[in-house]
Amino acid sequence: MSKVNVTGNASGFSTLADLLLYRAEHQPSDVAYVFHDYSPRAAPGARDVVTFGDLVADAQAIASMLQAHGLAGESVLLLYGSGLEFVRAYCGCLLAGARGIPLRPPLTPEYSQQLGRIAVDARARGVLCPEALLGRVKQLAGLAPELGELQILASEHRAAVTATWKPRAIRGSDIALIQYTSGSTSSPKGVVVSHANLLHNESVIREAFGHSEKSVVVGWLPMFHDMGLIGNVLQPLYLGVPSILMDPLAFLQRPARWFQLITQYCATTSGGPNFGYELCVNRIEAQDLEGVDLSSWTLAFNGAEPVRMETMNRFVERFAPVGFRRETFYPCYGLAESTLFVAGIAKRAAPTSCVVDANALTENEIKDASGDGTRAELVSCGYARLDQVVRIVDPDTRRAKADDLVGEIWVAGESVACGYFGQSDVTRETFQATLAEDDGRTYLRTGDLGFLRRGELYVSGRLKDLIIVRGSNHYPHDIEATAAKAHAWLRPNCGAAFAIVQEGEERLILVHEVKSELFQAAQVEELIGTVRAAIAREHGLKLHDLVLVRARAVPKTSSGKLQRRRCRALYESGNLRRLTAAPALNEADMR
Repeated sequence: MSKVNVTGNASGFSTLADLLLYRAEHQPSDVAYVFHDYSPRAAPGARDVVTFGDLVADAQAIASMLQAHGLAGESVLLLYGSGLEFVRAYCGCLLAGARGIPLRPPLTPEYSQQLGRIAVDARARGVLCPEALLGRVKQLAGLAPELGELQILASEHRAAVTATWKPRAIRGSDIALIQYTSGSTSSPKGVVVSHANLLHNESVIREAFGHSEKSVVVGWLPMFHDMGLIGNVLQPLYLGVPSILMDPLAFLQRPARWFQLITQYCATTSGGPNFGYELCVNRIEAQDLEGVDLSSWTLAFNGAEPVRMETMNRFVERFAPVGFRRETFYPCYGLAESTLFVAGIAKRAAPTSCVVDANALTENEIKDASGDGTRAELVSCGYARLDQVVRIVDPDTRRAKADDLVGEIWVAGESVACGYFGQSDVTRETFQATLAEDDGRTYLRTGDLGFLRRGELYVSGRLKDLIIVRGSNHYPHDIEATAAKAHAWLRPNCGAAFAIVQEGEERLILVHEVKSELFQAAQVEELIGTVRAAIAREHGLKLHDLVLVRARAVPKTSSGKLQRRRCRALYESGNLRRLTAAPALNEADMR
């Protein structure tokens, strides 16, 4: 069956809606997506399969439902877990010209407040959710006035719609997606991604990954996450190839399921954040590898959080006997503000790294490690792809820096998103930066620190205090505020949240001052349990360690600003004086 040439920008499509309709016309019976259901309620081997033809028929029915409710061209919250119903709903938004906003499904009353803030920020008019969650979403809407004003629809109810889908004129500059980088922030920022942005980034990924009509993708990442949506859902649609998907919880419970799907479908492309590879090394037993063959796997992308050479070395050593090759690993760099992908190494080239002085690195200096000094190994994320440009810039002077000098990573190119929805001032500051030696381009300021060495990008840290755990972004001030509200003993505005790396994973740490007049050592375990529960409810995070300290022990500047980096250094060096030890998390708590 003929397939469209989607090389670079010569695809002939200006919108994802056009591409979706093309797939249905030219590949109606080809399998588009397969979702394997490992939930307790599912029968063994249960799966949902949809062809391109059936996908578009379902999407047109959902688009008709959106049009009938006056939601064409409006912002619509998508509250789905993993599963193909999310894919159908998002494609329905594309065909209706609606601005789809993928979000994690609502689980707690506390989450209703976050959803309410996002709904206001995005000027949402409606909600799409699976029928199984319809009652829960309506219940949460009763807790947040902003949600109560929205039309709440179950996508499965499309079958009852009698209206016919009316094609809508959509341009490449129209919004195809609003990606909220953190649902927890009190001041949410939605990244506006146009059809042109998405199509360009899909062409970048295709070129960088060396994809073809023979590629097969397997994925376990959340579909509301940019890497899961753009990498595992939309890249296969762009290519016209099958995508094999599963719930991230199924992977976390039994990582060997990932390998089994790669083996079953002879997958060529799959990947995720570094922690996923670490989990496989730690949790997959010898008996789990019976019948596993990873020799078809030619590209294992590793991104969304710091890439660890130690993790990749252990993974190769552990799974080479079942066909995994070192050159399959593909470290890369990207972010939602640039749609997804920015830079990656050459395909089939083994990952490379440089070893630098760790103490100098904390001061943003690059010095080769000496024999007796502390060392840090940084992995190359390769080169910017196609017409994208990466520069390393002094954030204060806005002057570009030479190789081996640390600065803020700036990115230019057609994949750079349009800005933050409804926030012109922040958009101007973040997405429209110019160099002091003006080169005629506008740049995205990523907030990440890095350097170039022989043209290759190394990410060394963060200009801002963004916390990345398991590939998801979280703002420390939100976590600190949640903790301070959770218990009366904690002093307001006197906590510092940050992440450290242990066993190849970034883990959340909170250092917090207590009110000395209320402190009682015998009740500390109850306090810690309360704070951990609050952070889990509101942010979906496991707090690895809570350090309680006396008043004025959390470092601040002379103007009263928290010094989170200094606090992390004190923690890692063991120089924080705990009032009492927190009970350790057991292995089950960390999953």
